[in-house]
Amino acid sequence: MASGVSRESYADAIEKLAAETGKATAAQLATIADEILSVASLLRAEPRLRRALTDPSRSSAERAGLLRGLLTGKASAVTVDVLAALAGGRWSRPSELLDAAERLGVEALLRSADAGGKLADVEDELFRFGQIVSGNSELAATLSDPGAPIERRVKLVEDLLTGKSQPVTLRLVELALTGFGGRSFESSLTRLVELTAAKRDREVAYVTVAKPLADAEEQRLTAKLSEMYGRQVSLKVDVNPKVIGGVSVRVGADLYDGTILRRLNEAKQAFAK
Repeated sequence: MASGVSRESYADAIEKLAAETGKATAAQLATIADEILSVASLLRAEPRLRRALTDPSRSSAERAGLLRGLLTGKASAVTVDVLAALAGGRWSRPSELLDAAERLGVEALLRSADAGGKLADVEDELFRFGQIVSGNSELAATLSDPGAPIERRVKLVEDLLTGKSQPVTLRLVELALTGFGGRSFESSLTRLVELTAAKRDREVAYVTVAKPLADAEEQRLTAKLSEMYGRQVSLKVDVNPKVIGGVSVRVGADLYDGTILRRLNEAKQAFAK
């Protein structure tokens, strides 16, 4: 959602979602999320529908009415109202409406997890599953293969996560399989971790070390980064013996690489000149 008008339209839909689900239970929010994501899947599969719902020659009321006609009786009143608000907005490109529908579904899922007191668990489970995938080349290739049937990849994820993670985590991983926001599978997982952390009003810090940090070390690093960025930081630690020693920290576009591996590479480059 690069354009300003698209961001405004998405913000209006978020406000509508918040207003209509203020007293909703975790289960109700999960149902609304599933309905929104089902519509997002329809938009992904039907480019003509995306174009019709973003056609600037149609009024906002006409576009909202078109979507209401498609969904009334097939989804809850809240879902219809929220998506009608989305369709009634202004969009620079049809693809932005699809991205917004997916983001809206994710927002409803995260609200569901928050209502159930499971938001921190979802954040941690998404990150740990991403680590499992990146550490297994065969699994990563299978889940990232757009040529493989989505049903088979979803079944694999269900086998791996059902009963071992929160239902919201599983649903978000399934969304990542479709390429959330046009990203690769692993990039989708990373973005979903960040959105979950943001829902908790936290910045994500990706930390790479050669061996696990002691609890006291994690606490000191968390406190230091929170002070630097002016908000709470959620530490995501990856143990990688290849870095030999030291610590690498990435927060957004900022990278602080104090690993021995980085120093060795710099030394090699210096000798090569």
